[in-house]
Amino acid sequence: MRSLVWLFRTVTLVACATTHRPRDVKITDIQGVSFQSPLAGQIVEVSGVVTAKDRYGAWIQGEPSDDRRASTGLRLYGTKAKAASVGELISVVGRVAEYRSNQNDLFLTELDIVSSVETLSRGHAIQPLVLGVDRTPPHDQLSSLDKGPDGWLSLPSNITLLESVNATLRPDEFGLDFWESLEGQLVTVPSPTAVNFPDRFGSIWVYGDWPVTGQNERGGLTIHSEAGETPPAHPEAILIGRALDGTHNPKTSMGMKLSNVTGVVTYQYGSYYVLPLTAPEIIDIPQENVRPSTLNSSAHACQLRIGDYNVENMSPRSHHIPSIASHIAEYLHTPDIVFVQEIQDDSGSRNDGVVSANKTLRTLVNAIKKASGGVEYEFVNVEPEDNKDGGKPGGNIRVAYLWRPERVSLIPGTIGNATVATHPVVDDEGNVELSFNPGRIDPLHSAWEEARKPLAAAWKTASGQRFYTVNVHFSSKRDSSSAQGDARPPVNGHAERRHSQANVTATFVRSLLDLSPDASIIVAGDMNEYLAARAVLHPLTALLQDANEVAGVPPEERYTYVYDQHAQEIDHVLVSDAIAQRRNGLTAGSGVEVEHVHVNTWAGSIGERASDHDPTVVRLWVCDPEDGLVDEFEVNHEQLVLQSF
Repeated sequence: MRSLVWLFRTVTLVACATTHRPRDVKITDIQGVSFQSPLAGQIVEVSGVVTAKDRYGAWIQGEPSDDRRASTGLRLYGTKAKAASVGELISVVGRVAEYRSNQNDLFLTELDIVSSVETLSRGHAIQPLVLGVDRTPPHDQLSSLDKGPDGWLSLPSNITLLESVNATLRPDEFGLDFWESLEGQLVTVPSPTAVNFPDRFGSIWVYGDWPVTGQNERGGLTIHSEAGETPPAHPEAILIGRALDGTHNPKTSMGMKLSNVTGVVTYQYGSYYVLPLTAPEIIDIPQENVRPSTLNSSAHACQLRIGDYNVENMSPRSHHIPSIASHIAEYLHTPDIVFVQEIQDDSGSRNDGVVSANKTLRTLVNAIKKASGGVEYEFVNVEPEDNKDGGKPGGNIRVAYLWRPERVSLIPGTIGNATVATHPVVDDEGNVELSFNPGRIDPLHSAWEEARKPLAAAWKTASGQRFYTVNVHFSSKRDSSSAQGDARPPVNGHAERRHSQANVTATFVRSLLDLSPDASIIVAGDMNEYLAARAVLHPLTALLQDANEVAGVPPEERYTYVYDQHAQEIDHVLVSDAIAQRRNGLTAGSGVEVEHVHVNTWAGSIGERASDHDPTVVRLWVCDPEDGLVDEFEVNHEQLVLQSF
């Protein structure tokens, strides 16, 4: 190979001897040290070695720079740019442009309207910058503009546009600045670990052999927060896009190890990418199989197991019912109560006015009976108004309870309807019950427009002690902006509505605690929000305690969902102080135990999942334990049928 340094010196001399050409600049002059080029709109001549090509153009790279803020790579767009070959040192004349295809995208600096491409020499190779060795991504925040105690998850969102500020890059501190400082450069991601399934375009989120935050045992990156700290945004992860040579990325899952990836850094579709020269291969697949819950049944009537599962648009004809039933039977070991979300009506997504879900729920409990070898659940839900609770039109998704009648029962009462609110009341004997049991919480409140209404229920154990539950499914994050987009902090879609829903739910819980300060209350379900977004769920977390925290689950292992580069917990179990403060029977340990069972986030592929959520099982005490009653059931886990005692 020829000396690249010598060649650039030669080109510089030639350029100096020519006066009729456009302004002669370096790539670093074009890229500058901020998000946008200081030369945008100008016609320039620039030289560099072609490192990669696609059907729209090519990338070139210039001399190394001592300024880490200024990238030495550049995108060339247009037919003439495509004519150059990889390894050629070329001189290009074109216009400096800032391009984006979506209003919330960041700009990509490129040379468009390319008027000439001259090959100066051939046979050159650019050594890729090795990430984690030559440069290491920061692993905390995305942008200095993400103001607020929750950083990138802070409210209000979208208070600043990054491109309007166009700040000087701080690549050692912030993730967006880091990747922008490498825009167009050839890099190598050594020993990549996949953190998710591929997206619909086949792109893969990975991190390489460098420090990361929130790494869970499977190899994913979990959104988490420590008290008083800003939740990290995982800027150390990067998308591996479609390979430039036409090869296909592998079908990944969380924790898969891949071969080294070498490619160019670019920005597209709302995120920074490395476009590989050729697709990576799978090197290693996690061998750890999904572990069933270890939280078995107790002989004590006060110690119950609570399951929570978003079963993803389940109708009587859903193909995934046997899988969901198997999960509940074999992995959760048939909890005493199961909170379920996304139960569709009996006609599924047909928009035909049907709102009953009795067939759906009966099909599910029958499948559980078959999978468990005989465990029979009862079920209850409140039918919604047609097409008033969001989700797929005609599907009428709602929350519901399944329960084992030999362990718990609903306190006798009248079941509510779609529009009537239930309230805590005191009966003639001084006990707290609900005016409708089960019943919906303030269903006409504006917070629940096009959203699932919570279902509150009052229960008693086999020994007669009372406790209370609320099953929730808050509004989705639809209409969120990309975390790596222009809006800072990023738009957290419908966060204000979820905050209002949390507030309405908390008001109900407070009214219950006002009547019974020591009440045992469990609020659980799909809240579509991270606890790390503290402002959103604050009304509830100020009143109740996170079961994970009480149980001492490591923060990085608290996840039930995976999206983009994040493993995340959007399904939560919150408990009242009475439950949180109880000890585990006669032992000194916590009376709350939690296990997230990763039957779906650990699946081998998206197609192998039964739902996009993982289920959770919690074992807790809803009343005070008594001496001599803490021996466990003898449970046959082949049949999962309780033995008499």
